[in-house]
Amino acid sequence: MNSATEWFRTARILIVEDDPAVQQVLARMLSSNGFANVTRVADAEIALDLWVTQPPDLALIDLHMPRTNGFQFLERIREHDNGEEFLPVIMLTGDANPDVRRRALDLGAHDFLTKPFDITEVLLRIRNLLRTRLLNRRLLDSNNALEARVKERTSNLEESRREALEHLARAAEFRDDVTGHHTHRVGSLSAGIALELGLDAESVDLILNAAPLHDIGKIGIPDSILMKPGPLTRDEFDVMKEHTTIGAAILAGSQSPVFVLAREIALKHHERWDGSGYPDGTRGNAIPLAGRIVCAADVFDALTNERPYKHAFSVAATMAEIEAHAGTQFDPAVVEALKRVLARPDASAAV
Repeated sequence: MNSATEWFRTARILIVEDDPAVQQVLARMLSSNGFANVTRVADAEIALDLWVTQPPDLALIDLHMPRTNGFQFLERIREHDNGEEFLPVIMLTGDANPDVRRRALDLGAHDFLTKPFDITEVLLRIRNLLRTRLLNRRLLDSNNALEARVKERTSNLEESRREALEHLARAAEFRDDVTGHHTHRVGSLSAGIALELGLDAESVDLILNAAPLHDIGKIGIPDSILMKPGPLTRDEFDVMKEHTTIGAAILAGSQSPVFVLAREIALKHHERWDGSGYPDGTRGNAIPLAGRIVCAADVFDALTNERPYKHAFSVAATMAEIEAHAGTQFDPAVVEALKRVLARPDASAAV
């Protein structure tokens, strides 16, 4: 027995008919023709409960019933229609009025059987509708399987992008960070600040993964400047500033949200609240929020960790310095969020 034949045999058929004689005729006809899963009820309210808990593959509904008639039944089951599944309904009626048929079709009936029934016609119509139901189920299963594969591939692609971000961040930090952890600390601290500012989980995760690339443009800065132990000359500092635009150029061209955000951060994390930053001199809220966040996180980490040209500052001394520049270099709201991050019991995880 093939799967289609087996499905027809076990298809759930619901008969809703208050006339016991009609119920018996339909049930006997279906049983003698191989349909083994037939439920019959006389009360439409009971049928509605069954429709919700065990949706049938096909329903035969009498139009004229006490309490809840066929029209009302159709209206009620429409509330549970998800717009995807084809659940065929055949209306049973002795009323040949065209208006009755039109109304039933408008409410979602798929076919009519006029009493008294022609057995051959009844079976043909039931089989045709069940065949359509089976095709619909197969299509839904195929679509669900395809959607699952797309999600899996999207997840794999996103993982590949994250790995690319990781490798890019490492490439930048190997030239400028003794410990090799600066980029990750900035990402973690930036995510903590974003969370304190009330950003949603998706945005926080994007910042967590994009912020480590803030200095990717340093790949393009000569070692003589990047690794210089003493202060930079004005000309050298002008070259150093170019790491923002170099980083933006490296990250340009991708439609991936994390790369788009990483490019924005690389370009804007040295802008200052008062407009005296670089590369564009953007001021205040015109600076993208991610850039303002990473600006504070980057400075905090740079000051609290040793570099070739400086000793590490304490957290207290670093925060005193950052607070002194709130409203000039830093967004005051970001500074306050940073303070809340540092006050959390799990602050060490973020910094």
